Amino acid sequence: MKNIIPYYNEINEFLASTPFPNRTTNPDLYCLRVERGDTVKQFYKPPFRRSFYFLALMNDVDHSRIVYDNAKEVNTNSTLVFQAPGLISSFRKTNKASGFLIYFKRNCFSYFKPDFSKEFPFFDFRQTIFFFLSKENSLSLTPLFENAFQDFENVNSKQRQVASLKLLILLYQLKTFVSDNQPEESKTPPKMVLFRKFISLINDHYIEKRTVEEYAALLSVTAKHLSRSVKEASGRNALSHINERVIEEAKSLVLYTDLDMTEICYQLNFSDPANFYKFFKKQVGATPSAFRKRKP
Repeated sequence: MKNIIPYYNEINEFLASTPFPNRTTNPDLYCLRVERGDTVKQFYKPPFRRSFYFLALMNDVDHSRIVYDNAKEVNTNSTLVFQAPGLISSFRKTNKASGFLIYFKRNCFSYFKPDFSKEFPFFDFRQTIFFFLSKENSLSLTPLFENAFQDFENVNSKQRQVASLKLLILLYQLKTFVSDNQPEESKTPPKMVLFRKFISLINDHYIEKRTVEEYAALLSVTAKHLSRSVKEASGRNALSHINERVIEEAKSLVLYTDLDMTEICYQLNFSDPANFYKFFKKQVGATPSAFRKRKP
């Protein structure tokens, strides 16, 4: 039977699939503090989806690769991440990582009347949104997350609504931050804007979508226009960026899981193992089995 990408409906169901020991008594909200040198050492979480929102402020992400992204333009160890439900995720953690992870459901704000997706557009159902932070920005955001965490970490059930209110306050504070730090697209060449959107979409759809035409449709442009813009912006053709994301995940699955090659083939949505082997060897220069033997 072919493997499918796991889909987690409940926050505790997701947590049970990781080495993180804690669980939440609130089915709609969980705040996880990640600290350097904590008891959870390196682990790799293969591709998955979840039915709830994800928000994170992470440091040392270049070392831990908490999230993947191929469009890094600055040398930074701090990242602010927004992810709407349903998108593909995978991550690898080391004991160098630190920061704040927040998982929540829309029900957390049952008292909140405005349209949530319009009020907080950085939760984009098409793609994960990343902000690569300077040290100054990371330091300025940390107290905001600390404030939100304080009431959640108070186990008194009476604090549950206070915790959700603090989270809502945090979202509005982050909305201001995003507005103040969003690059002005009017000053960015259109081909670069399109390229950034293309890369973001790859990170969330690479399991199902492998052709330039599919991404062009998501971006409402022609495949020819997308190909030309990506080539001009990056010096590489569009298909190479798609393949790069797939092979990056394939290498992680080969090195950091005990799945056999057939399972990995289907995990990555290849039609059969022969096609996966051929693709892997062309991209890496070695078969998956030979590559696994390189594991340090």
